[in-house]
Amino acid sequence: MPSHTLNPIPTSSDPADFAGPSVWCVSLGCPKNRVDTERMLGALGPGRVVHDIHQARIVLINTCGFIAPAVEESTRVILEAAQDIADLHPRPLLVVAGCLVSRFGAELREAVPEVDLWLNVAEEDQLLPRLAELNLALPQAESPARVVSTKPVYAYLKIGEGCDHRCRFCTIPSIRGPLKSMPPDLIVAEAQTLLGQGVRELILVAQDLTSYGRDLGSRNALESLLARLAGLPGLDWLRLMYLYPAGLTPRLLRFLAELGPPLLPYFDIPLQHAHPDILRAMGRPFTGDPRHVVDRVREHFPEAALRTSLIVGYPGERPHHFQKLFDFVAETRFHHLGVFAFCPEPGTKAATLPGQVGAKTKARRREGLMKLQAEISAEILAQYQDREMDVFVERPSPEWPGLHEGRVWFQAPEVDGITYVSGENIRPGELVRAEITDTKTYDLAALV
Repeated sequence: MPSHTLNPIPTSSDPADFAGPSVWCVSLGCPKNRVDTERMLGALGPGRVVHDIHQARIVLINTCGFIAPAVEESTRVILEAAQDIADLHPRPLLVVAGCLVSRFGAELREAVPEVDLWLNVAEEDQLLPRLAELNLALPQAESPARVVSTKPVYAYLKIGEGCDHRCRFCTIPSIRGPLKSMPPDLIVAEAQTLLGQGVRELILVAQDLTSYGRDLGSRNALESLLARLAGLPGLDWLRLMYLYPAGLTPRLLRFLAELGPPLLPYFDIPLQHAHPDILRAMGRPFTGDPRHVVDRVREHFPEAALRTSLIVGYPGERPHHFQKLFDFVAETRFHHLGVFAFCPEPGTKAATLPGQVGAKTKARRREGLMKLQAEISAEILAQYQDREMDVFVERPSPEWPGLHEGRVWFQAPEVDGITYVSGENIRPGELVRAEITDTKTYDLAALV
């Protein structure tokens, strides 16, 4: 499941390059949404991204509408922005795009007339002509550059859109449509551009990476793409996010093991549950024992770091179903775990199923799993005490002078823990060798 944290886009470090309109921008939701935001910023040209909304000519909000908390957050951000700019002269253009618009467009247009331009996910590439209709004409570049908004080390590379799975709790197919794989040549070209800009870690994202290329009539499209990406000069780490368990076949795992570095042995597998009754009720593409998937991965990658997301309180989840899930987490020992209480989303089949679980029960089950995971995480990290590891340095820590924040190979940005690193002459963007000097529940400390 995507995160729903607020992701303000940082100001560029070179104001001399700015020629376009000033833009205040917020990107909500998952990394896939963030890529869309970066592409819209690129389409606007070499503009100036500002942190003060009062300095903006355009206010751009890319929304998430996946589950109720995301809908609430996106709605709040829109209303607050509309209020903040209401009395400005000239008033900035308020542009709202993304999943929330695709899901609730008609209701939004009626409820928030202050918005000047609404763009659903299929209309985001029409940003410039739609702005021209509002008398804001901008020069259109032949090949607009994507404005990378992440820290200096990494960037997300989206290789597909939409999803062909029909999980009963999920709104993505109705929002984003069916699977649409990006052409491999375009993906490789974008990767080369990102690496040329100094990016050293590429994080591949899609709704399901293992489905890549099926709509193109190819069964080995992902393998071919990864082979091309792995050979690109300047790439230190290649990370794969959103690998559906049904797609982690022995063939794919053998290929990944043979591929080797820069591919990281990091597996983000959204299992959602461990009991076959609940998995079938969810309509998941994989309804077998998830232990088989975990064992298969660890057979090929004994050192693998595993991340998963789980849903508690799905309709019909009884105590024995949850106990199996709890035992599975205890036995599997994931490096990273996200647990979500089921949300009955309007328009999904799961929202109308019998056996809805009460809010207190869902909260209690989630809390129990997260407490268990905290213990597991602390024990796993303790094993790295006194080891030397590569750390990608991302930024100076705001908490302490001379301290920097970074990540080791099993820490994906934004969703996993961080590594605090200190030493002489450390700079953001560097890959440094450091000794792990302390371990916490989710974070590490290291010394160069």
